[in-house]
Amino acid sequence: MKTIVLCFMLFCFSVSSAQITLEDDGLHFAVGAAISSGTYAYVYSKTQNKSKAFWFSFGLSSLAGFAKEFYDGNIISGKFDNSEMLSTMLGGLSASYTFNIFTGKRKKKKREEELAVLRYKP
Repeated sequence: MKTIVLCFMLFCFSVSSAQITLEDDGLHFAVGAAISSGTYAYVYSKTQNKSKAFWFSFGLSSLAGFAKEFYDGNIISGKFDNSEMLSTMLGGLSASYTFNIFTGKRKKKKREEELAVLRYKP
């Protein structure tokens, strides 16, 4: 699963507009990462489930990006900006993926140490 997500992220970066980056897209990336980080921390603290926390946090950041662009596109300016929505989603994906990699490592290591002590107990 992690390999698929990594390939998807690399694909999105390679398909994006070559070297053109806008300041607004950077802000969208940061907001997507912030929404995703907060959601991941909250869901993981309540459920202790990495998979559920990943999908909820990525989904909420994607929903926020889509909702903002839908609002801008249909109500304010009449232009749906795909690059801003993609930036928000990639910010959420990168934060969710990073949290997913590093969450739960200590607990797993501690559990392995406890099992090793139990195995070698005379």
